[in-house]
Amino acid sequence: MLGWRLVMSAILIPSIIGLFWLDHRIGAAAPVLLVFCSLVALRNAWELCDLLTVRNLHPSFPATAVASLLLVLAGWMHRVAGNPADGAIVLVSLGWLGATLILIYCAFLMMEAARYREAGRSMESLGVNLLIVFYAGALIAATAQLRWFPNPATGYFVIASVVICVKCGDTFAYTFGRLWGRKKLAPHLSPGKTRMGLVGAIFGSTLGGTLWLTFAGGLFAANPQPGSLWVTLLYSASFGLIGLVGDLVESLIKRDTGKKDSAALMPGFGGLLDLVDSPLFAGPFALLWWHLLPPAVLPV
Repeated sequence: MLGWRLVMSAILIPSIIGLFWLDHRIGAAAPVLLVFCSLVALRNAWELCDLLTVRNLHPSFPATAVASLLLVLAGWMHRVAGNPADGAIVLVSLGWLGATLILIYCAFLMMEAARYREAGRSMESLGVNLLIVFYAGALIAATAQLRWFPNPATGYFVIASVVICVKCGDTFAYTFGRLWGRKKLAPHLSPGKTRMGLVGAIFGSTLGGTLWLTFAGGLFAANPQPGSLWVTLLYSASFGLIGLVGDLVESLIKRDTGKKDSAALMPGFGGLLDLVDSPLFAGPFALLWWHLLPPAVLPV
């Protein structure tokens, strides 16, 4: 299983980078990324509905799927409504996302009122549907903002830095844990996670992120330059930890529902949630990082 996981990671990471390259060639409208995010949101909504159909929880896949798609589309509305200055793109997009979430909340309230028959289900259904929409739609829509912020010319350089950090961290965490892991990290939440796995996550993300930020700028026409070494190391290491927390958050959902995995997408990885949980959780933190303390020097 370890060998299979390493092989799949070696295939998936270059494939995702290739997708970014294709969309970069098409232009700032990012249609390929839009389709990709829409498909991921739909699949995640379906897996979450399957996971969370337990006890008195009754999520609606049609409702959460439509709402998640609307949030993804809201992340592209700044392209339709105008072309704000680079620094304002993320604020405009987050405004669209916030407005869409409020309207979705109102729609879900009306839906529960319309189908109310007896006490004991409506609030649970409202809560679980909102949880799914935030996880499946809002997180990927927020992460997609890295395509344009802090600079549209280097969006895929930034996105790739996050993906490489968290997936290298995930791969090394699994490897270190299997080879040397003894003490459990969170035995009640995720029995397979070990303290050596945490070390591996930070080591892997630091290695992968530092190499990417230092040497990959030449792959882009804008040619982003390496920033301060200590900022690069701190940025890369932090996403090993953030990615691991994102993995534990998904474990929380599975453990609380009494299910081991979401619907399997491919051998060795479980469902799509198992592949994208860490990057999605890391996306909003990456927006903060690149705004407050960017680890690379981008063109103006």
